[in-house]
Amino acid sequence: MAAEGETDITPYWRTLKSKGELNEKYPGGAQAQAEKLRAEGHVIETDKTGKPRRVRDWEGKVV
Repeated sequence: MAAEGETDITPYWRTLKSKGELNEKYPGGAQAQAEKLRAEGHVIETDKTGKPRRVRDWEGKVV
């Protein structure tokens, strides 16, 4: 855990729910996950209110 000083942290923000949806239960919610993914070059789709919802073209990025 980063708070405990670890540096080899699993990139949890790269895991998505079904249909490429972001996870509100991650630290900081979907907004924080979206910020991390945007920093890695992903495009985030939003809902009508501007809230981040899913990664665009997520199907082509599945490993």
